[in-house]
Amino acid sequence: MRHSIKALLFTLIAAVFLAGCQGEGDNDEGSSGKADQSEEVTIEIEISEDEGEEVVSTEEHTVEEGALLMDVMEGHYDVEEDEGFINSIEGISAEEGEEKAWMYTINGEEASVGANEYELEEGDEINFDFQSRE
Repeated sequence: MRHSIKALLFTLIAAVFLAGCQGEGDNDEGSSGKADQSEEVTIEIEISEDEGEEVVSTEEHTVEEGALLMDVMEGHYDVEEDEGFINSIEGISAEEGEEKAWMYTINGEEASVGANEYELEEGDEINFDFQSRE
């Protein structure tokens, strides 16, 4: 009888141990599955003035693929915006009466959407340039 109780106890302990190990494996797969769904991409952001005559900064960032450009800008730079329109980056903004604005290009082409709508992709080269509106 004592031998049967020990065997039953050993079987229960082994079952609990195996169930616990199996649960840990499921958690690892679940978290790696989520990581696989959101890839990171590397982008470059250059901030300049007067059509590139003065480069303020050039930085490489690793971000989640599909992240919005505006979110990345606000997370890495001192940005002031109004309804998706960037008015100031790193304290550079138009003085009263000055006809200058922040314009940006993506991979050398003028952006067709606002920074609050553009989803970043691998290798994007973004240039924000503070320039005359004329």
